[in-house]
Amino acid sequence: MATNDSEPDDQELVARFRRGDGAAFDALVRRYQRPIYWLALRYVGNDADAKDVAQRALVQAFCKLRDLRDGGSFRAWVYRTAANLSLNLVRDRKPQAPLADDLAAREPAVEPLIEVETQRRLRQAVTKLPPQQRLVVELRIYEELPFADVADAAECSEDAAKVNFHHAMKRLRAIMNDEEKAK
Repeated sequence: MATNDSEPDDQELVARFRRGDGAAFDALVRRYQRPIYWLALRYVGNDADAKDVAQRALVQAFCKLRDLRDGGSFRAWVYRTAANLSLNLVRDRKPQAPLADDLAAREPAVEPLIEVETQRRLRQAVTKLPPQQRLVVELRIYEELPFADVADAAECSEDAAKVNFHHAMKRLRAIMNDEEKAK
């Protein structure tokens, strides 16, 4: 993934790092640090843990990058690493509610209150999905990854990623409708 025409893609950066160019890994860190932080934050629910997960995911990437078979799959690999570390942290600790300030920082300040509440309810509903469906939704919607990359990160086929996404959307609609009826 190149961010513009003048920047090398992930595969090239991985190859350069394997040849001893430390600056290539720095470029990968700059490219993915914030996205994996936001992914982790949606799982772990607080800033400190999300920063810790993002840092641990990047340290693991640094230590194991030479073992990655396909340098072009770095994005899926580092997302999968961050998601797994997040899930491990959530399993090891009692889940904490996301900090409203952290999540609200991503919301446009002028967004109508009804839309903000709907987005909050949707984010909460996503946390109720089974882990595989949640990962697929997080990567597809929040990270805007194509299904091929989602499948790599979720360690499943592209068709399975699409099926998980479909079932997750059905489940999210049901959760949202149940909450609406309960009001």
